[in-house]
Amino acid sequence: MSNITAKTSANIFYQARCKASAHNEQLSSREGAADIMSIDRGRLYRIESGLANPYPEEIHLMADLYNEPELRNFYCRNCCPLGEDVPEVKATGIDRITVKALASFRKIGETKELLLSITEDGIISEDEKPEMDKVLKNLEELETVSQNLRVWIKKNL
Repeated sequence: MSNITAKTSANIFYQARCKASAHNEQLSSREGAADIMSIDRGRLYRIESGLANPYPEEIHLMADLYNEPELRNFYCRNCCPLGEDVPEVKATGIDRITVKALASFRKIGETKELLLSITEDGIISEDEKPEMDKVLKNLEELETVSQNLRVWIKKNL
């Protein structure tokens, strides 16, 4: 993999292919990877150089071929204008994900009670808005943990 610029070497799609090439020698070249995915080698070069955003179907191909399901999350958060609110997936170990999941699960009871208390009269008053923000924060935390666990499972099982 010669003639690689700093910009390309920092590209997540290039890094994923390089990492995957340790298990599949054909991925050590852009030509080999492009052949497997049935896309143009120049197109793969533009994606890995940051000159073009991949299409969703290309993301699915790369994520599966490279065993990097987090590429889907990266695409949604960084390339798709609809995905800016998607929680970020971080490549952490199952032990860290489990601890975060258990901490989030602990908050579910409190979140349920807050939500019931706030919405039982069908009106969210001004003094209840900070509590509703807390409900939203807890749900977002649970969503993030769920996405991280999902990606870890897809990658490792």
